[in-house]
Amino acid sequence: MDYKLELMCVPVSDVDRAKTFYVDQVGFTADHDHRVTESLRFVQLTPPGSGCSISIGEGLTTMAPGSLEGLQLVVEDADAAYAELSARGVEVGDGPEDLPWGRFVYFKDPDGNKWNIQQPVRPAG
Repeated sequence: MDYKLELMCVPVSDVDRAKTFYVDQVGFTADHDHRVTESLRFVQLTPPGSGCSISIGEGLTTMAPGSLEGLQLVVEDADAAYAELSARGVEVGDGPEDLPWGRFVYFKDPDGNKWNIQQPVRPAG
């Protein structure tokens, strides 16, 4: 049996602000935005090329806004990701960090949820 992770809930305090950040600045695709009930709003956003989306909204989780750490995106080129996000106004620090297991770029959403972008080390040959 396959188990595919396809949706992660990201706790935010202001859905519209978070949606604007993820779509306009980070470049995610807005898949859905539905007000299901007065107390339930579901927004699904997908990073380009990803099989896993995030959900933000109202009434989706009891997690505190900004409490997620270690959300990770994987890219082929950390320098290109850094340049693209910087050009879109995302605060990504001083440039990719080199570690033995990859090159990393870091950013936070407006609530402080922490993201890593990794360019993995590829085996030689």
